[in-house]
Amino acid sequence: MCLITFSYKQHPRYQLIFAANRDEKYDRPTREAQFWDENPEILAGKDLQAGGTWMGITKSGTWGAITNFRNPSIRRDDPPSRGHLVLDYLKNGEQPVTYLQNLHPKADQYMGFNLLVGSPNQLGYYSNQQNEIQLLDSGLYGLSNHLLDTSWPKVERAKDRLSELIQNNSIAEETLFALLADDHEAPEDQLPSTGIPLEIERKVSPVFIKGEDYGTRCSTVLLVDVEGQVTYVERRFRPGTMEVIDENRYQFEVNQCQASR
Repeated sequence: MCLITFSYKQHPRYQLIFAANRDEKYDRPTREAQFWDENPEILAGKDLQAGGTWMGITKSGTWGAITNFRNPSIRRDDPPSRGHLVLDYLKNGEQPVTYLQNLHPKADQYMGFNLLVGSPNQLGYYSNQQNEIQLLDSGLYGLSNHLLDTSWPKVERAKDRLSELIQNNSIAEETLFALLADDHEAPEDQLPSTGIPLEIERKVSPVFIKGEDYGTRCSTVLLVDVEGQVTYVERRFRPGTMEVIDENRYQFEVNQCQASR
């Protein structure tokens, strides 16, 4: 993902409200969100080039999502795919803090990343640009291609809109997809400086990006209510537009026996 905003354990109905856009080159092959034949507990999209995923959830309620950390000066020789960090977490069934503790010693092998890993009773965040495991308290958060809650314009716009929806009791699939459809470019004086040319910085400043070769490939809404009912909806787009080419929608109840492990 390249833009995530989420509310964790601060809503009377939903313990998790999660809205995210995945931005990627249009020619990178991708499979839509589905339960994986090889791992039927996992619901996620698939990066068909490297085999990992950018976000997903299991039937036991563990979930993960990743964003890249934008810094052109970071160099690695033949780094492993960051998408496998999410996939490995979903496959191994560990608690978030345990997974992140095991990841920490080898995190520098990867290009820059931000990783969110959650379970029904714990939520962890880790960036290999900060090297600090954080267990998150209830609250509203935003994440893009820098550290958690870095105040980039797109992050602040998404968080502010999510906060409004919560305050107005307007949380619904369509209102969250509308949040993710914000294609407003930030003013030049508000753009972050991440080492890329100013014109490119401007083009990637919206919540929803519509570039020539790179942009928002899909939007995902994930809702987990206090009774463990999961709603996962993914919309994929025609490159460079907001035209929906397909929608993949799943609902299930968290497996309470597995979730209590």
